[in-house]
Parts: sequence; structure tokens; C-alpha cells
Amino acid sequence: MTTDEDRVAAGWDRLNSLLVHIGRPDPRDERFRSIGTQVNTPVTRGSTILFPNLDTMRKVGTERYGHTAIYGAMGTPVQHDLERLTAAIEKGRDTQIVSSGLAACTTALLTWTKAGDHCLIPDSCYGPTRRFADSMLRRFNVETTYYDPLIRETDLRALMRSNTQVIFAESPGSHTFEIQDIPMLARVAHANGARLLLDNTWGFGIFAPFDHGVDVSIQALTKYPGGHSDTVLGAITVASESEWHHLRDAAIQLGQLAGPDDCWLALRGLRTMGVRLARQARTALKIAKWLTSRPEVARVLHPALPDDPGHTLWKRDFSGAGPLFSVVLQPSCTRKAMETMIDSLTRFGIGASWGGFESLVLPTTGGIVRSLPGGLSESPAFRLSIGLDDPADLIADLEHGLSRL
Repeated sequence: MTTDEDRVAAGWDRLNSLLVHIGRPDPRDERFRSIGTQVNTPVTRGSTILFPNLDTMRKVGTERYGHTAIYGAMGTPVQHDLERLTAAIEKGRDTQIVSSGLAACTTALLTWTKAGDHCLIPDSCYGPTRRFADSMLRRFNVETTYYDPLIRETDLRALMRSNTQVIFAESPGSHTFEIQDIPMLARVAHANGARLLLDNTWGFGIFAPFDHGVDVSIQALTKYPGGHSDTVLGAITVASESEWHHLRDAAIQLGQLAGPDDCWLALRGLRTMGVRLARQARTALKIAKWLTSRPEVARVLHPALPDDPGHTLWKRDFSGAGPLFSVVLQPSCTRKAMETMIDSLTRFGIGASWGGFESLVLPTTGGIVRSLPGGLSESPAFRLSIGLDDPADLIADLEHGLSRL
């Protein structure tokens, strides 16, 4: 019988053959038969592309791959290889690489909304996505309603309007890790002529968005693919050709792309993502289970834990789990005491990102904005990103920190 410990790693293991082979030079390609090729796509830097004649320039301008198009801002070979591999992981048709995870969220929202539209965004969304909706989208006359990430289908239908063009989802939710019912969201969106956009960063490689009705999948490639906390990238993947042309046109108009060096780093990081994340996911679940036994801890927010509210949906929809989860302390703990505990940790760096090889801790109390009641505990809370450390070392470090409470 498959245990939850096996399941959290299984999805990552199944990715490994794909990660090794897609998006890299093929030595059997006739271009390389006489000269050979490198294992990895070389970095190509440049803005200006020269052509032998106008006919060639026009032909290249209509091609998606095979060249850097007619200008460097349209992408480079290493960016296109990263797009190929990202689309394969997501099981989508095509991917547009952009400059950051936030740029992926904002570019997608700008692509599929216009003045006078309405969109629905979960109350648990990434903070900068909320800020963008409340500021720039509002200035562009796009109205946003925040909905409970655990909303029932009847209540979601009641929020839909004739001008609702987008339901945005993020599963699990930032910091509080609610698992959303994505097939239900897709059903409601499509019944009302809207699109479902999903921030799938936590589920990259372990949640197949287009198998569950998603129209647009959004990624912060900074996290798992980068894997070494040294690059910032985002990606938007679509399932259909018509959506691809719409996205590609918007990205070019917005000037969205990424530098070839960052793309190369992400592409290299993807080659080992499966083995890294399988190890990190197992360690994360082990530590999450240990934390549930601690008297200082009120609740651990990790969907692979059997008593987590999202556990059933996680088992239904996900093939694995990520290394990121949150911890809520007992109400008797003060915020100051929690911060003293965090400052005492030596194996965990204090940092706002996640998904790298290093372990990180971040206090979340006071930094989360919500519009709806009931979504947050008043108790101090912090988020853990589990790296490649020995689990025993991380547990010992946390044990020392918690004892200070």
C-alpha cells in the first residue's frame, strides 16, 4: 500500500526521464551530425539578428522556434528550450517565459482582462498579486472580488457576473495552504464563459493543470526549477493554440522576456529538480509530522497530513507534495517570542523565497492581508521551506528553537 511518505516523492520521481531529455540539443539532428553538440543548450546573448535577405527575415518572423525570431527581445534559443521543457512538465501546448513569477501573474491577468471586466481572486492569494489587482487593475477599470479559497460551488456561482472574465486560483494558498477544488472552479468558469487561471507554483510537476480544466497555468520558475536561489524567472503556459497566440502577442507588447543567463540557470536546475524535490518533500513531511507532536504547536498547515482540511483534495488531484508548509503556534505564544525563536535557528536562513536547496524560515504573522473573516488564526505563525539538509539536523534546530518559547 502506498503511504503518504511515498506519495509526496512519487510525482517528482516520475518526472526524471522527461527532465533529462526535453529542451536540449539532439545529437541526431542533421545540424549536428557532422560536428556533434554540447549536452546543454549554449547561452546566446544578443539583441540584433542579421539575415542574408528579406525573405529569410520574413520567414523567421513567422516561426515559433528554430531561431531567436527577428529581434533578441522575442527570445533566445535557451529561452525557447526552457519554454519547451516547461510546457512538457505542465502538459500544455506552449509556454511564454517572463521576467519573474509576479510578472507571470500580472501578464496573465492583463492578457485576459480588459476595462469593464470583473475577476475573482482567492482571498489566500500571493500578496503582490492582490496588490496588483487592488491598484493597477483597479486603475484600468477591472473590478476584483475576493472569494473564500474553500468556497462551495453554489456560492461561487452566485459571485459570477455577466462581465466575469477570469477566475484566478492559487492552490495551495500562500502561507495558509488551502487546497482549492480546481475541477469545480473550472466547471463554474467555463459554464459562464470565463477562463480559469492558476498560480501552480507549489504544484509544478505534481499537479497537471490542464487535466483538471485549467486554461492558463502560471509559474514562478525562481522556486523549484532554479533550485539554487540565484535566478528570478516566471512562466505562463496554455493548452490551446488560440490562447497561445493571444498570450504571445500580449507578452511581446508588454516587452516580457528573460535574459539568456537566467534561462540557462533555470534549464540546468530543471535537470535535477525531480531528485531534489523528492528528497525535500520526504524531509518536509517528516518534519511536519514531528511538529504536530510538539506542545508549542497548535497546527501544521501541510496538505499531505491526514488531518489537514485539504488532504482529500490533495490525494485526489496531486501526485506529490512540495517542501513548503506553515506552522501555527499556540495562542499563548507571543509574536515577540516567536521572533526570538526564529532568530535562534542556525540551520534555517531567514528569507522570503522558497524551493531552493537551502532551508528557510519566514514569520507570516502580520504580513498577510485578507478581505474575508475566518481565514487566519490570531496565533503567531511561520513558514518553512525545507532544503537538502539532513532531517535530523533540521529537527534538532527546531527543537532547540521551540524550547526557547
